[in-house]
Amino acid sequence: MTKTIIYSPEAPEPIGPYSQAVQVNDTLYVSGQIALDQATGQLLTGEGIVIETHQVMRNLRFILREAGADFDNVVKCSIFVKDMGNFAAINEVYGSYFDQAPPARETVEVSRLPKDVNVEISCVAVL
Repeated sequence: MTKTIIYSPEAPEPIGPYSQAVQVNDTLYVSGQIALDQATGQLLTGEGIVIETHQVMRNLRFILREAGADFDNVVKCSIFVKDMGNFAAINEVYGSYFDQAPPARETVEVSRLPKDVNVEISCVAVL
Protein backbone atom coordinates (compact mmCIF):
# COMPACT_ATOMS: atom_id res chain seq x y z
CA MET A 1 0.00 0.00 0.00
CA THR A 2 1.21 3.48 -0.89
CA LYS A 3 -0.16 6.30 1.24
CA THR A 4 0.48 9.94 0.29
CA ILE A 5 -0.75 13.06 2.04
CA ILE A 6 -2.13 15.63 -0.41
CA TYR A 7 -1.95 19.31 0.48
CA SER A 8 -3.08 22.32 -1.53
CA PRO A 9 -2.02 25.78 -0.32
CA GLU A 10 -5.12 27.15 -2.11
CA ALA A 11 -7.52 25.18 0.12
CA PRO A 12 -8.14 25.92 3.80
CA GLU A 13 -5.71 24.61 6.37
CA PRO A 14 -7.12 21.68 8.36
CA ILE A 15 -8.71 22.87 11.61
CA GLY A 16 -7.84 19.68 13.44
CA PRO A 17 -5.59 16.62 13.35
CA TYR A 18 -6.40 15.52 9.79
CA SER A 19 -5.10 15.97 6.25
CA GLN A 20 -6.86 17.79 3.42
CA ALA A 21 -6.67 14.52 1.50
CA VAL A 22 -4.99 11.14 1.58
CA GLN A 23 -4.15 9.14 -1.52
CA VAL A 24 -3.94 5.38 -1.08
CA ASN A 25 -2.76 3.74 -4.29
CA ASP A 26 -5.21 5.04 -6.95
CA THR A 27 -7.89 6.28 -4.54
CA LEU A 28 -8.08 9.81 -3.13
CA TYR A 29 -10.02 10.52 0.06
CA VAL A 30 -10.76 14.25 0.42
CA SER A 31 -11.73 15.53 3.86
CA GLY A 32 -14.89 17.56 4.31
CA GLN A 33 -14.53 21.11 3.06
CA ILE A 34 -16.35 24.17 4.32
CA ALA A 35 -16.81 27.67 2.88
CA LEU A 36 -13.53 29.07 4.13
CA ASP A 37 -11.72 31.23 1.58
CA GLN A 38 -8.04 30.48 2.11
CA ALA A 39 -6.99 33.66 0.25
CA THR A 40 -8.84 35.96 2.67
CA GLY A 41 -9.20 33.71 5.72
CA GLN A 42 -12.91 34.55 5.74
CA LEU A 43 -15.85 32.21 6.18
CA LEU A 44 -18.52 32.88 3.56
CA THR A 45 -21.44 31.80 5.73
CA GLY A 46 -23.15 35.19 5.68
CA GLU A 47 -23.19 35.41 1.89
CA GLY A 48 -26.02 32.92 1.28
CA ILE A 49 -26.07 29.20 0.67
CA VAL A 50 -25.29 29.48 -3.06
CA ILE A 51 -22.05 31.41 -2.51
CA GLU A 52 -21.18 29.19 0.44
CA THR A 53 -21.64 26.02 -1.62
CA HIS A 54 -19.57 27.39 -4.53
CA GLN A 55 -16.69 28.07 -2.10
CA VAL A 56 -16.92 24.51 -0.74
CA MET A 57 -16.76 23.14 -4.29
CA ARG A 58 -13.81 25.41 -5.16
CA ASN A 59 -11.95 24.11 -2.11
CA LEU A 60 -12.60 20.54 -3.22
CA ARG A 61 -11.37 21.44 -6.71
CA PHE A 62 -8.11 22.89 -5.32
CA ILE A 63 -7.39 19.64 -3.50
CA LEU A 64 -8.39 17.43 -6.42
CA ARG A 65 -6.10 19.46 -8.70
CA GLU A 66 -3.19 19.06 -6.31
CA ALA A 67 -3.60 15.29 -6.72
CA GLY A 68 -3.79 15.58 -10.51
CA ALA A 69 -7.54 15.01 -10.63
CA ASP A 70 -10.77 16.91 -11.24
CA PHE A 71 -14.48 16.39 -10.64
CA ASP A 72 -14.60 13.75 -13.41
CA ASN A 73 -12.51 11.52 -11.12
CA VAL A 74 -14.96 11.77 -8.20
CA VAL A 75 -16.92 8.58 -7.52
CA LYS A 76 -18.56 9.40 -4.17
CA CYS A 77 -19.55 12.53 -2.22
CA SER A 78 -20.99 13.09 1.22
CA ILE A 79 -22.93 16.30 1.81
CA PHE A 80 -23.75 17.47 5.32
CA VAL A 81 -26.26 20.31 5.65
CA LYS A 82 -27.54 22.24 8.63
CA ASP A 83 -30.94 22.86 7.04
CA MET A 84 -32.49 20.49 4.50
CA GLY A 85 -34.51 23.52 3.36
CA ASN A 86 -31.32 24.55 1.50
CA PHE A 87 -31.18 21.22 -0.37
CA ALA A 88 -32.44 22.52 -3.73
CA ALA A 89 -29.97 25.43 -3.85
CA ILE A 90 -27.05 23.26 -2.72
CA ASN A 91 -28.02 20.57 -5.22
CA GLU A 92 -28.11 23.06 -8.10
CA VAL A 93 -24.64 24.43 -7.31
CA TYR A 94 -23.21 20.97 -6.64
CA GLY A 95 -24.62 19.61 -9.91
CA SER A 96 -23.00 22.40 -11.92
CA TYR A 97 -19.55 20.97 -11.10
CA PHE A 98 -20.29 17.56 -12.65
CA ASP A 99 -20.58 17.70 -16.46
CA GLN A 100 -21.52 14.07 -16.91
CA ALA A 101 -21.94 10.89 -14.90
CA PRO A 102 -22.29 12.47 -11.44
CA PRO A 103 -20.88 10.44 -8.54
CA ALA A 104 -22.78 8.47 -5.93
CA ARG A 105 -23.61 10.52 -2.86
CA GLU A 106 -25.67 11.01 0.24
CA THR A 107 -27.00 14.20 1.77
CA VAL A 108 -27.56 14.28 5.52
CA GLU A 109 -29.04 17.00 7.71
CA VAL A 110 -27.04 17.53 10.88
CA SER A 111 -27.56 19.75 13.90
CA ARG A 112 -24.19 21.50 13.71
CA LEU A 113 -21.07 21.70 11.53
CA PRO A 114 -17.54 22.98 12.20
CA LYS A 115 -17.37 26.77 12.59
CA ASP A 116 -21.19 26.79 12.37
CA VAL A 117 -21.16 26.58 8.57
CA ASN A 118 -24.27 25.55 6.65
CA VAL A 119 -22.75 22.92 4.36
CA GLU A 120 -19.75 20.58 4.33
CA ILE A 121 -18.83 18.24 1.47
CA SER A 122 -16.25 15.46 1.25
CA CYS A 123 -15.44 13.18 -1.67
CA VAL A 124 -13.64 10.09 -2.87
CA ALA A 125 -11.94 10.06 -6.27
CA VAL A 126 -10.24 7.41 -8.36
CA LEU A 127 -7.01 8.52 -10.04
